[in-house]
Amino acid sequence: MEVRLDTSLDLLLERSPAAYPSRVLATVVATAGSTYRKPGARMLLMADGSYIGLLSGGCLESDLQIHAREVLESGAARAVEYDTRGPDDTLFGVGAGCEGTMRVLLEPAGPNSPAETALASAGGISQRGDSTSLVMVHDSTQWRLGTYRADEVLPASERSRAFVQTLSPPPHLLICGAAPDAEPVVSTARALGWRVSVVDHRPAYVVAARFAGAELHVAHPKSLRSEVDLARCHAAVVMSHHLPSDEIYLRELAAAGTPAYVGLLGPKARRRRLAQELGTDMDLLNTRIRGPVGLDIGAMTPEGIALSIIGQIHAWLAGRAYSEAVLT
Repeated sequence: MEVRLDTSLDLLLERSPAAYPSRVLATVVATAGSTYRKPGARMLLMADGSYIGLLSGGCLESDLQIHAREVLESGAARAVEYDTRGPDDTLFGVGAGCEGTMRVLLEPAGPNSPAETALASAGGISQRGDSTSLVMVHDSTQWRLGTYRADEVLPASERSRAFVQTLSPPPHLLICGAAPDAEPVVSTARALGWRVSVVDHRPAYVVAARFAGAELHVAHPKSLRSEVDLARCHAAVVMSHHLPSDEIYLRELAAAGTPAYVGLLGPKARRRRLAQELGTDMDLLNTRIRGPVGLDIGAMTPEGIALSIIGQIHAWLAGRAYSEAVLT
């Protein structure tokens, strides 16, 4: 199942302040060499000089603000290019040394603007777990420069250049158990723009104020497959701190055959006991389960443990090396 780890679109939609109707959307549409962000990365620049997101480590944003003000004044989109190649680069007084080039499309993105409409449409589709695409026209004598929805038909033109971005869904993380240490796991995932579902049979634990932005389900572990569409989840972490519940969660995940990543919180002795209780169901989990879940970063606090868990899942989703702690 395809997944999108660059969630700058989702974070912009979540954090876009309604109090600032005068704003400009900046989108990286082309790069060459080494650059801080790649095509598809976005940020919002507000008329008061504030912004959400980054396209560089901070060395380009001041100049982007100048161009953004001109876009707001004219109402017309434009594309700007930055070249940081060469050992003597002193871009805007800062020796960036990135050795790359970047082309950025800037366009008005206030309420009901074409850019806002296109982003909202794509974001809604993506958050439902489906794929979509956006088209950013950044050089044309025939078409308006800017961001277009996937369903807007743009006839081919030899005098136009556009970046077509395919948007797979962002990661969808399932947390089985809403004990106190689930809170930093959820908040860390949400800070990355991930979709998160939390399931627990204890109503006192499943409180919206504790899990901002997450989808909450009060349900018995035996109802997991009917309560959550597991086929749309990319990873699950079992962490109820209730042994019988964890056993049932694991049986449900084993029977579902998905997601491909299942993390189990707790020490090795506990995982061995669960493996014995699961019996033949373990055969359906052996290639999917990581336990104890998380990278070994020496975590001592709930926040550190959350970082290790999300770090391992992120690495796994990106196809990078990670701790191969599996149940045996």
